[in-house]
Amino acid sequence: MSRGPGCNRRRLFGMGAAAALSAAVESPAKITVPPLVVTPNEFKGTDVERINRAIEAAASAGCRVVIPHNNVTGGKRKDVWMLDSAILLRSHTTLELDNCRLKLSDCCRDNFMRSSNWEPGAAAAKPLEDIHIRGIGAVVLEGADHPRATGDSVKTLGQRTYGTDAGKAGESQTGDWRNLGILLVSVDGFSIGNFMMKDSHSWAISLEHCAHGTLRDLAFDSSGFKMIDGKRETILNQDGIDLRLGCHDILIENISGQTGDDLIALTAIPRAGKTAVPADDIQHVIVRNIKGYCRGGHHIVRLLNTPGVRMHDILIDGLIDTSPVDMHCKAAVKIGDSAYGGGIAPLGDTRRIIVNNVISRAKHTILIGGSLCDSIISNIVRIAPSGEVVTVASGPQYMRDVTISNTRVVPE
Repeated sequence: MSRGPGCNRRRLFGMGAAAALSAAVESPAKITVPPLVVTPNEFKGTDVERINRAIEAAASAGCRVVIPHNNVTGGKRKDVWMLDSAILLRSHTTLELDNCRLKLSDCCRDNFMRSSNWEPGAAAAKPLEDIHIRGIGAVVLEGADHPRATGDSVKTLGQRTYGTDAGKAGESQTGDWRNLGILLVSVDGFSIGNFMMKDSHSWAISLEHCAHGTLRDLAFDSSGFKMIDGKRETILNQDGIDLRLGCHDILIENISGQTGDDLIALTAIPRAGKTAVPADDIQHVIVRNIKGYCRGGHHIVRLLNTPGVRMHDILIDGLIDTSPVDMHCKAAVKIGDSAYGGGIAPLGDTRRIIVNNVISRAKHTILIGGSLCDSIISNIVRIAPSGEVVTVASGPQYMRDVTISNTRVVPE
């Protein structure tokens, strides 16, 4: 098991991290080694306050944070950690989730976790580095029983997507960034893995201008709706993993489960009124070993860049559509679109894309909705009575030097 920077292999028996840090201040001679780990069970306050205090203490001690299965407070044990607000992640944080369950409370309108540099309205986020979130054993991050808000910023609460804040004075009546499950911004060097996210309020994991990282061994369980008080309520925009502007040098692998929206999406869409720069490109990304589907009927893997920003050097290798026979995604892999940010990206802006080893029963196996050049599509199996394996919806004028080989249509 890896250890945080500066941690000694020994542990001060009988002394918790908080007590050890306090003792070190009062009498440095008594303490010869730092604590090995810090847990929120050593602190007082709400569950999320205790977790954030543990992260602060671990930063001072130079070790990692472990959230255990048992939440112990006031002599009582619970098997859930209720979050009223977000866990804040700083540079050089290793957060281990040890067979635990994290759940958003009904009063929470915030992320599960986010990088501590995110300040809405700021010109730019301060860069952070070396943030790691890893599960051990059976770990679940679960949305609220009665979410205050769901969906993205163009979805109205109570009309298009569920939210108990609908109609409440002083509360935003649309979804926003607070609905994102895990939000990392401008983080260099990261890893996220080995847990399940269930009933997310919007995109489960969203990264923006992040680099040199890995997302692996992640499962999703969302369906685009939730039974709340006996009624089926719509919850929109339940993507699994979203890489946004400026993400590069990232590996996504061993992803499974179902989502209400795209299971994995790489979306490079400049903000309205802003001109994209080369640093906004999405590039050098590997997506492999995907076994899942979109319960909401959208896409399993989606690549989308719009005019003004480029997407290139992307490998998708190994995708198995696990949707039931009576349910079909729109596409197993969709590249480009004409309905966002000014239409189809110019020919040459989406290039060097390799899609390999795909098996799917989606309505479109590979759907080209934008431009594509200098790319390879191979080893594709379409499970259907008939139809094209590769559908070029945008038209042949948006394709150049694309090799398509080894495709087959097979019956169910």
